[in-house]
Amino acid sequence: MEIRAVNAPDAPAAAAAYSQAVEVSGATRTLYVSGQIGVDAAGATPADAIEQNRLAWSNLTAQLRAAGMTLDNLVRYTTILPDLADLAAARSVRAEFLGDRRPGSTLIVAGLASPAWKVEIEGIAVA
Repeated sequence: MEIRAVNAPDAPAAAAAYSQAVEVSGATRTLYVSGQIGVDAAGATPADAIEQNRLAWSNLTAQLRAAGMTLDNLVRYTTILPDLADLAAARSVRAEFLGDRRPGSTLIVAGLASPAWKVEIEGIAVA
């Protein structure tokens, strides 16, 4: 399987650490990960945006691992933030987890099902 970042030279550059498009060839499996929130396995929700982002990424990583995949298989993700003021927290934690990986990405600012939740992250992975 090959994952290739595509960033058209005649379109605007990516505004952050993501690819404008991602091409996948030779994949045999696709995993669609539902939105993961900043809640731990015991159901606790920390109040801090940084910790909720870490938990959301950890939960997404756990779903990948359960399917025999890693963040290297992630080709697209969507981050939903109810408060744009938490964008810096989301970006710093994303960098911790993704490092140099540049999957496709969308950021949505919208409400979540619980007012306690500060982030939700969903993803698509291929293997």
